[in-house]
Amino acid sequence: MSEALLAPSAPPLDSRSAWQRSLSFRRGLLVPGLILTAWIVSTHYGLVNKHLVAKPGAVVTRAIKEATEGGLLVNLLASLQRDSIGFVLGALAGVAFGGLLGMSNLSNRLFSPTFHAAKQVAMFAWIPLLSVWLGTGEQAKVIFIAVAAFYPIVVNTQEGIQGVAREHIEVARAFDYTRWQILRKVVFPSALPSIFAGIHTGLIYAWLGTIGAEYLLAPGFGIGNLMIEGRESFQMDKVLLGVIVVGAVGATINLLASRIEQYVLRWRVTAFEARQ
Repeated sequence: MSEALLAPSAPPLDSRSAWQRSLSFRRGLLVPGLILTAWIVSTHYGLVNKHLVAKPGAVVTRAIKEATEGGLLVNLLASLQRDSIGFVLGALAGVAFGGLLGMSNLSNRLFSPTFHAAKQVAMFAWIPLLSVWLGTGEQAKVIFIAVAAFYPIVVNTQEGIQGVAREHIEVARAFDYTRWQILRKVVFPSALPSIFAGIHTGLIYAWLGTIGAEYLLAPGFGIGNLMIEGRESFQMDKVLLGVIVVGAVGATINLLASRIEQYVLRWRVTAFEARQ
């Protein structure tokens, strides 16, 4: 019997991919597990000030209470609604402006220097200016979130469009494509991965902006307000609950954005495999 028959067969590609994803997931849990262990041990044995760091059990109790009374859900939905509106506004403006900079040399020369100078301003430095122009209410919060999402989307959209190979555009012109056809069939598909990378980053920045706006502008419903209430009443279990919710929502947004990006761009993998 030949050695080829005796040799163990390699696992299927799908099985290896599933195993790699499982291994990556387990590795990703290592640091949170260590943090949770340190939290439990330090609070149980009194290694930290109990007035500054609540016990995990107290945070769980607070979460159950807030969820039962409805406060947690109301605050979470308010934050998500605010985040969604601001992100959509920022994304639409960012793709449009980034597309203008990427496709028009004149617009790029006129607006890029000012845009890149404004981009250097720290995100939260816009809050005093927005509060003077728009007040400290809901409108200012939404606009601030939109600004947070706007910058990374503009940059990635512009870079994606400018990175389209000139040879592809010349071939399209040789086939008498109209300007709209070149944009729709050549430029946009080629720039789509970079645009999605900007949207992905914009989603994360928008969520950070949501919490910052709630924390720094006028009080209202939201996870940021939940943490403010805990801080002012010195209820660290409420503050830590807010921190955990913020982190969980951020991780969920990042995961969903990655999955959607992979799904929408799956045609690129199919096209690459077809060329092999």
